[in-house]
Amino acid sequence: MIFSANLMAQETNIMIRAKAKDAKFIGSSIGGAKILVKDALTGEILDQGITSGSTGNTEKIMKQDWKRSEMLSEEETAGFNAILDVEKPKLVTIEAYAPINKKQAQVMSSTQLWVIPGKNITGDGVVLEVSGFVIDILSPQTHERITSSEKIELAANVVMMCGCPVTENGIWDASQYEVKAILTNADGVSKEIEMNQKDKPSTFKAEASLEKGLYEVLIYAYDPVTGNTGVDITNIIVN
Repeated sequence: MIFSANLMAQETNIMIRAKAKDAKFIGSSIGGAKILVKDALTGEILDQGITSGSTGNTEKIMKQDWKRSEMLSEEETAGFNAILDVEKPKLVTIEAYAPINKKQAQVMSSTQLWVIPGKNITGDGVVLEVSGFVIDILSPQTHERITSSEKIELAANVVMMCGCPVTENGIWDASQYEVKAILTNADGVSKEIEMNQKDKPSTFKAEASLEKGLYEVLIYAYDPVTGNTGVDITNIIVN
């Protein structure tokens, strides 16, 4: 039996992508996904970065049937190429936090795999699915003071986790999603109001009347088909 000399570290590339559930890849247009590659046993960060590039080919990802081993990504599709120096097979944990610039919507998706020295993982690479919606409350504004005699405009921007728009009869059909506002006063009493997509893509609106008091405004989206969910919350004062 022949033993070789000490193993030498080899540079190993891993392409890592974050893909929104029922949508496209998370890239530069929404700020990307933060990627951490860690030693699964020690938690040491071996490499980190942010996915950059486009959301990908809509026709290929959303409209065509996929075949086994068929690549969904293209050269410009968003991803992060992690470069690791490993001497022997290492179990790693890969985490994606996305969308990195939308804290109220940001979730973590993770997986583990063995990295073999010199054995690159390219193409689509490691794809982490990120569930949810990004919701931004547009109206009312945080801590806004509103007269009780006024109608309160409720408005929210709702997009997929990749930033893809939600529209009536679109690829991401607004009528498929349940979007509602829950208005809760200081005594914990709530009322729920249905919101509909109006005026422009991804904008959902409704109106409400409230008595004087302090209120929490929570707006959520729910897709009964995929299970995607999203929430944003603010607070207002009704005089």
